[in-house]
Formats: sequence, C-alpha cells, structure tokens
Amino acid sequence: MENVVIEACAAEGKSLFHWNDLVVFVPYCVPGDVVDVQLRRKKHSFAEGEVVRINEYSKVRATPRCEHFGICGGCKWQNLPYEEQLKMKQQQVYDQLTRIGKVDLPQFRPILGSVHQWEYRNKLDFGASNRRYLTKEEIQSGKEFQRDALGFHITGAFDKILPITKCHLMNHLQNEIRNEIFSFCVANGISFFDLRAQTGLLRDVIIRNSNTGEWMVIVVFHYNRDENGMIEEGEKNKVEALLSYISDKFQQVSSLLYVDNQKCNDTIGDQEIWVYKGKDHIFERMEGLMFKVGPKSFYQTNTEQAYHLYSVVREFAFSDSDSDESKPLVYDLYTGTGTIANFVAGKAERVIGIEYVEDAIEDAKVNSQINKIDNTLFFAGDMKDVLNDEFISMHGRPDVIITDPPRAGMHPDVISTILRAAPRRVVYVSCNPATQARDLQMLDSQYQVLAVQPVDMFPHTPHVENVVLLEKRLSEAE
Repeated sequence: MENVVIEACAAEGKSLFHWNDLVVFVPYCVPGDVVDVQLRRKKHSFAEGEVVRINEYSKVRATPRCEHFGICGGCKWQNLPYEEQLKMKQQQVYDQLTRIGKVDLPQFRPILGSVHQWEYRNKLDFGASNRRYLTKEEIQSGKEFQRDALGFHITGAFDKILPITKCHLMNHLQNEIRNEIFSFCVANGISFFDLRAQTGLLRDVIIRNSNTGEWMVIVVFHYNRDENGMIEEGEKNKVEALLSYISDKFQQVSSLLYVDNQKCNDTIGDQEIWVYKGKDHIFERMEGLMFKVGPKSFYQTNTEQAYHLYSVVREFAFSDSDSDESKPLVYDLYTGTGTIANFVAGKAERVIGIEYVEDAIEDAKVNSQINKIDNTLFFAGDMKDVLNDEFISMHGRPDVIITDPPRAGMHPDVISTILRAAPRRVVYVSCNPATQARDLQMLDSQYQVLAVQPVDMFPHTPHVENVVLLEKRLSEAE
C-alpha cells in the first residue's frame, strides 16, 4: 500500500486508515502522515500493518525526545504534540462511554492535563536478561553485541529486554542508578536472568522516588541453586557486593531492599523482602497528609497529578448539602493503601476501605495513624466476597461509594451489591474507560451519570484515567 494517509489515532497508541473495506492499524504514526505500509496480519474487517516508508510528515507531529522511541514501545505518543494527545484522550473517553456504555451522558468536562509531561513518574521497573533485544539494523550489521541487558521488556518478545540508556519519565537519578547497576554486574561477572532456562542472578530492578526527596531501590535476584536446592557457592557474595556498591555510590537511597524470586513470573507481592540499608518504606506527601509507600504498595505513579485526580473524586463524593451534622458514610472500594480513603476522610462521618492485598490494608491503617485520622476502617479480602449484604448490615448502608477497580473493572457481584446498597452517589474512578463503560451500563437502571472528568496521568502514552459521578435515580414513589 503506497501513499496512504493516516486518518486518526486508535487504541493502544496505534493509528489507522481505511483501505477498501478494511480498517488498517499501524504503530508510530500520527494523523496526516503519508506512508507506505506493508500488511502483517489480516482479519475479516481489519488488518495490522507496518510502515516501511514515510513519504510526507504530518503538520501535526512532534519530535520524540527519547532515543529509544519506536523500539521501546512505552511512550508511543511522543511523536504527537501534548495538546493533541489530550484531544485524543478526551475523544477516547467519549467514544468508549458512548459506544460501549450507551447511557445518557452529560457534557464532558475538559480533560485535566498533567502538570509535568516529563519526569513525572515515581516508579519504574526494569527487567534483566541475558537475551538482549537486537534491532533489525543491529542484526543486519553482522556485529557482535553485549547480550546482557537491563531495561524494558519488548512487546511480542517476552524473553527479550531492550537495554535502556536514558528514560525521560523519571528523575535523572534513576538513569544513573540503573546504568551503574548494569555496569557493575557486567564488570563483576554477575549473571543476568534467563527467562526460558530460569537461571541467572540479576532478575529485576525497581526504582521509586517521592516528593519528600526519598529514594527506594529494590533489587530482585534469582539465586542459582544446585540439584539439592542449596544456593550455589559465591551467589550470596555477589549479591552483597552489588548491594554494597549501590549503598556506597548512591547516598540518596534511603531504602535499599532485595528479594530472591524463584517463581516463573516477576511479581513480588507474595515474596519476602529484605532490608539491606535504611527503611522498608518511603513517604509521599499530599495536601498536608503523609502516605507510607512500601515495596508492595500501590501508589499512583504520577504523584502531582494524583492530587488533582483525588481532588476531583472528593469534589464528586460530597455535595453542598453535606454538613458537619450530617456527614456521609463512605465506602472506598479497591482502596489500596488507603490514599483516597484518608484523603476524603475529613469530609466523611466514616470511611470504610476494602482491598484484596493484605499488606496494602496494613499500610492504609498506618497511613491513618500517621495522619491522626480516626474515622477510617479497613478490611482485606476479595471484593466480591467481602462486600455483601451482611457486611453492609454490620457496618452501615453507605451514602457514597467510591470505587477505583483494576483495569478489568468491577465483578458483576460487586455491582449487584452496590445496586442493593443503593448509595446516593457513586464515584467511579477508572484507568480503563472501556470496562468503566460496561459497568456504567449495568448501573444505569438505578443511576444516572451527572459528570465525567478525564484526567491525564500518563503523558506520551494512550492511557487515561476517568472519573464519573453517578447519582441515584428518583423512584416514582419519591
């Protein structure tokens, strides 16, 4: 296909154009680009292609800042000016809520753009591998390359890691820490993880920082063991050497932790974590409140924008008719470490938070104690099992429910319980407007949407958060 014009942005950071009866999706283009495309996969009504030549650049185009753009796959919209990104995200929310939700909607509020477009993340995860990803150009060059790598996983190549020299999404210190860890391991014979063989010592590096100036580094190892399950000789010495080097080199790190992960997946939520230096946590500050963030804690990765997101939630959750004498009972579903629960507690009679991860609930309790908040209660367990009629009978029928579920949205049982609980208002925070739209349709029989506020938490990516305010419909009897 030659000289086709890219028409619009699509899901997952791709762009699209129409070719006869097909919708063709291609990556790393912007509307207005004139390109030659080679099809890679064809279905009945759509196809996926790869741009082999850009014949004319769009007038709506930005120069990507990152040297890894086009390969990394993380910031797929770096070639789109930020104001255009916001337009696309606003449209994405509108399209998904109207096409999937098919409920009556008010006029959407303009999307809240991120205060910072670069260096906005407070957490990055880097994988280690002895199978470095090689670009086509590197393969065709015939040269030999260092195959150990520390960086990001490549989509479609689960065991390959793209070595990252510089990532612009977090403070520059994370680049120094990551690059120094890589260099030290190569120089000192520390093996990199082989995902297929499940061997290799260095597995992952997780770096977090906070707006209080604290840094946390978690080094995830995979101790090689012999046939009897005993750690091979020298492995602990190598771990000690690397951790000691990080500790001495980077005095800014106030929490240096490590893990031995022997599982087939990289998650560490169920792993024991050891402290090598400092504390097992750092703190984030938000509107005078302090929040403890541990190695297993979820905290919004864009700290400053999280404040604006939660401010919208608080605005939606409480009405002008709420007074000190009649403060509402609030349920905060999927509460995580209780950030929203504690943030809104001052306007509530009581906030009851529910979360699946027990460690997160313990952090939520600590966060209430730290901030001298005494009107919160937190419970751990699967949402569909905990939130039931008996629970509501015991703790009180909520006036307001705030829900911030994972990307998959809410379980139908949870939605059914919300409908039976019949709170006056529901505030639905979502990182996936598609599943949010599905859930809004299920709530539509009893709730109408009063306000929609998109919030951009992740500049240069197609991801967007959305906050919806729902209010109980009045019955004929009322």
